[in-house]
Amino acid sequence: MTELHLWLRHEARTTERRTPVVPSDARRLVESGVALTVEESPQRIFPIEEYEAVGAKVAPAGSWVSAPDDAVILGLKELPDEPVELRHRHIFFGHAYKGQPGAADLLRRFGAGGGALLDLEYLVDDDGRRLAAFGFWAGYLGAALAVLQHRGRLRAPLTPTSKEELDETLQPTAGDAEFSALVIGALGRSGRGARAAFATAGIDPTCWDLAETQALDRPALLAHDALVNCVLATTPVPPFLREEDLDDTTRRLRTVSDVTCDVGSPLNVLPVYDRTTEWAAPVRQLRERPPLDLIAIDNLPSLLPRESSTDFSAALLPQLLAFGTGGAWGRCLDLFRTTSRALGIAVAEGESDHV
Repeated sequence: MTELHLWLRHEARTTERRTPVVPSDARRLVESGVALTVEESPQRIFPIEEYEAVGAKVAPAGSWVSAPDDAVILGLKELPDEPVELRHRHIFFGHAYKGQPGAADLLRRFGAGGGALLDLEYLVDDDGRRLAAFGFWAGYLGAALAVLQHRGRLRAPLTPTSKEELDETLQPTAGDAEFSALVIGALGRSGRGARAAFATAGIDPTCWDLAETQALDRPALLAHDALVNCVLATTPVPPFLREEDLDDTTRRLRTVSDVTCDVGSPLNVLPVYDRTTEWAAPVRQLRERPPLDLIAIDNLPSLLPRESSTDFSAALLPQLLAFGTGGAWGRCLDLFRTTSRALGIAVAEGESDHV
C-alpha cells in the first residue's frame, strides 16, 4: 500500500458523538505506516488526547478544507455547506445515490473541485454485503426508543448514554401494560439489534423479513402496537404504511420507529412523513385520533457513541489498511463516477480500480 494520509474530521452536526476510528484502532493505523491527522472535536466521545497518545497529529476542527491534496478525509455524517468545491477524496455516509434531497448538489460539489465521494454505505464485499455498518446499534436504539415512548418513559431532549444505563430504563416494571411489537427487516443487522432491545424490555416481537413483505398483510401490521422499520430498500417496493392506513379508525398501531429514515427517497417504504425527528424533539405525532407517534432519528447510534463507534471502527480498520488496492474501495469510486455522470456531472478520471 502506498502511504495513506488519513484525516479524521470533526463532525459538523452538533449531536454527532461517534467516530469512525477509535483510538485503539488509530494506533494500529499509525503502526502500519498510515499518516493520521485527527481534528479536535469537543463532542467526539473519545478525547483528542487519546489519539495524540497513539501517534496521531492534531489539527483544529474544520481544518480539513486546507489539508494536503492527497489527504483522504474521513467522517460519518454530512459535510458543512462550505467549501462549495470539494477537491479531496472523502469517506463518509453521503446519502447521495438514491435521489435524496440535496444529493445532486453534493455530487456537483465534488465534480466542481475534482474530488470524490467514497460512500461508506456502499463499501461492500463481492456479494454486496456492507463491510462496516452501525446497523445493529441503530436497530437497538430504534426499538428502545419505541419501548420508552409506548411506556410513557421517553424524555426529551435525548442525551448520549451507555448500554448499561439504557438497559436499566428498558426493564419492565409492574405497572407496564403488555404490548405487541413488529420488526420489519428482522433478519438484517438493524433487525437483530431491534430484536435484542425488545428482548431486554421483556417483549417478544413479531418478526417479518423479505418473505412477509412480498405479500404484506396490512391488517396484521396495523394490529400491532408498535412498529420498528429496519428495511433498507434497494429497489422500489409498495409502501408498508400509507396515508389511508393512518386514518384507519380500527388501527391499533400507536408507535412507529423508522430506523431506516429514507425520507425523501423514492425507495422510502414509510412515505407518511416528510422530515426526520431530532434529539430535542424525538417524537412527532402523525395522527391525534387514533394517536400515532413517529420516531425518525437518522443518527440513532450516536446515542450510544462508545459502543457503536468501537464496533464500527473494528470493522472499518481492515478496509482502511487495504485502502488503495481496489476491491471494495474501487467499487465505491466506480459508483460515484457512474452516478455523477448519470446526472451530467463531469468527474476526475483515473484508474477505475484504484483510489
